[in-house]
Amino acid sequence: MRNKFIAGNWKMQGSLATNPALLHSVAAGAATLPTVTMAVMTPFPYLPQVQALLAGSACAWGAQDVSEEAAGAFTGEVSVAMLQDMGCRYVIVGHSERRARHGESDARVGAKARAAIEGALIPIICLGETLAQREAGETLAVVHRQLDAVLEAVGVRRMPQAVLAYEPVWAIGTGRSATPAQVQEVHAALRSRVSNADWVVGAGLQILYGGSVKPSNALELMGLPDVDGALVGGASLVADDFLDIGRAAATA
Repeated sequence: MRNKFIAGNWKMQGSLATNPALLHSVAAGAATLPTVTMAVMTPFPYLPQVQALLAGSACAWGAQDVSEEAAGAFTGEVSVAMLQDMGCRYVIVGHSERRARHGESDARVGAKARAAIEGALIPIICLGETLAQREAGETLAVVHRQLDAVLEAVGVRRMPQAVLAYEPVWAIGTGRSATPAQVQEVHAALRSRVSNADWVVGAGLQILYGGSVKPSNALELMGLPDVDGALVGGASLVADDFLDIGRAAATA
């Protein structure tokens, strides 16, 4: 049976003054959920603070992006080695906001996933369609194309060292969530795509859902057969909400 994983994506939010209370509450709550992996993905400037406050706790942490380059003249980029120095276990790659606002291609997302895995970080690889693509009936074609680029870069044998996150772009931060049927259809299709290359890897692959996940819909979503957790946005900035989603995952 696949373990549940709840990752909080703070996006460009937080502060040195307010982070400690949130992190202490999340760490305390995570300790009561031994069957669920809890993690927070914070902006780069807060990683030293997060490392200091969460070290030795039941809550892991990670970053929201990483460069595919190891080192060099890449101003503004952050390498895998730098994230290792901050004690990161996870890193998000290919978030829709990076794809849309920074022009990250499928190939570049694959390269970032490969760099993370080679550096012993676990990439949370985001895949998802826009509303226009959903309405045009292109959802599966889009997520398969995005996944195939990752499989080409990483190789199916290393996919157990990664996590997938389906995040329909039209449901991120909008208050709208995909229906359980829509979520299950895409998650099953992603698992099948990997299973076609290696059945054992596909069966064990963790696939998260991200798109306006909140306490009110978490239990239903976490109960779907191919949903192994959630990539949580706004609700991860409210300790009680974030932990309620974790409790839903533990119950499902």
